[in-house]
Amino acid sequence: MADPKLKLGNDIWATKQKSLLAYNDEGGNFKSLPFQVDRISGGTYLGRNGLVQYAASNEPRVDFSSNTKGGLLLEPQRTNLCLYSKTLSSWSVLNGASLQTITDNDAIAPDGTQTASTITFSSNGSSLLRHFSNTSYTSAKHSCSFWLKKINGNGNVFFGLTDTETEFTPTDEWVRYEANNITPTNFGVNLFLDLNFVCSAGDKIAVWGMQFEAGTYSTSTIPTSGGAVTRVKDEVANGGNEYIFNDSEGTLFLDLENFSGNTRELTLGDGTSNNRITIIFYGASAIIRFYVANSGVAQADSVFSISFNFDQRNKIAFRYKQNDFKAYINGTQVFSDPSGNTPVGLSRFDFANSNATTNFIEGEIYQTKIYNEALSDSELATLTTI
Repeated sequence: MADPKLKLGNDIWATKQKSLLAYNDEGGNFKSLPFQVDRISGGTYLGRNGLVQYAASNEPRVDFSSNTKGGLLLEPQRTNLCLYSKTLSSWSVLNGASLQTITDNDAIAPDGTQTASTITFSSNGSSLLRHFSNTSYTSAKHSCSFWLKKINGNGNVFFGLTDTETEFTPTDEWVRYEANNITPTNFGVNLFLDLNFVCSAGDKIAVWGMQFEAGTYSTSTIPTSGGAVTRVKDEVANGGNEYIFNDSEGTLFLDLENFSGNTRELTLGDGTSNNRITIIFYGASAIIRFYVANSGVAQADSVFSISFNFDQRNKIAFRYKQNDFKAYINGTQVFSDPSGNTPVGLSRFDFANSNATTNFIEGEIYQTKIYNEALSDSELATLTTI
């Protein structure tokens, strides 16, 4: 198989503020190929060491929560509406106060600092803690999450939004639990979170990173300490240049998980909609579309014919050559078009639409490769096999 002209990921990551380095290492000669990165706020991710890490504004986040080789974490803008994500003493105790002792900053948290709160039971029973946000009731979908660990004994914890609770059993290790895609119940008050502990005497449980946010899925931890905090969306674009991409033939390969149910795009093009190869994810209808344009005219288009499970890991490859366009997903050919011209002036790759203004990818990018050769069918099948 030919060597890619651009590589990104697969356990080789180089990041700095406003830049993510892809590379070309043909012949052992390493050349950096930077992408531009924008996120005008900080953000968190799970580091290679297993701890929650903090990224500065505009710093790319390589997350190791679901892959030992890491993945570029790209998330939408979200706000943690839980005003106190670490101090459990700031929550209201609705019942069980006489059975328990709440202590802030009593355990080592998932980020390695002593900022986790604990609740210790002196008698058998249950305790309900509630946190009211500053957000008025809405029927829009919300998701919630928190970190949970058992210190002593056993016990169960019920966690949820507006009295819609899910049971979780703590373990000896920190685990982040989620309850997603919830329609809040209308109690005529602001949205609230509940933590309901059912424990025996001597049980001690630690919690940290309580969070709820508008959206159908939970995103990375957003710490708060008295007010709602917003993490701005990630934007990664404009990787490569006109000297490394081949207009006449090539292959685009992605190994990724796309979180979003909205329309998202990946584009190899000239920075306009005139000349481009675009992979479009229609999450709401579970469709993936492959589209090629030359001088503003469609050359290959799978339209809306290919079903696609967006909320899972997928390996995708697209081959382009004059009168020869093919797409493979997870080892299987899904599209072929035997006629059409290739785009001209290819000069950039964007995790977004053709001019990097909208439809930015939301998900994790585990690996990206762009070849200057049209790989064979067998190579495409091998490359995309999970």
